[in-house]
Amino acid sequence: MRYDPGIIIETDEDVYPPSDDSILLIESFDVHAGEKVLEIGCGSGIVSIHCILNGADVTCGDVNPDAVALTKKNLESNGVRADVLVTDVYSGIKGRFDTIVFNLPYLPVQEEGSLALAWSGGPDGLGPLPELIRGADEHLVPGGRVIVVVSSLMDGDRLRHLLGGLGVGVLSELPLFFETLSVLEITL
Repeated sequence: MRYDPGIIIETDEDVYPPSDDSILLIESFDVHAGEKVLEIGCGSGIVSIHCILNGADVTCGDVNPDAVALTKKNLESNGVRADVLVTDVYSGIKGRFDTIVFNLPYLPVQEEGSLALAWSGGPDGLGPLPELIRGADEHLVPGGRVIVVVSSLMDGDRLRHLLGGLGVGVLSELPLFFETLSVLEITL
């Protein structure tokens, strides 16, 4: 997909705003008409909106109720629809999807607060990634994929151990001054 700066995205001080990692994620993968996409951690809804505008049928959610409200508002502002719910990874998620996408909290910090949940990946930076991978099989159609953003600041050994035995491809990378972000496509 191509990032469209013309999409209307309002922000909220209690919701992770669209950032470099959001744009990297959007531009790293494509969707096709009718593809069923689940976005976990939808934040402002920018990734979901791009998927919808490219033909996907989207369900999205976030652990932060303010993010869910903002996503609904941004969907409406852009004239698109999706199922949006409060969810902690897969809680309340029904059905199977072609693609699960998550710009997950990947920084190796332990911070508190609803906004900090967007970046605080705990001591190893993996955050909810292990839970996402463990539950993917029951939420993906055969041949489905998981697409996530990871950071070079994560515990690389733990990440490699978690993803060992899975199909993993690097879709794109973005070197920043203190870390490199990578978008991974994972198949089970």
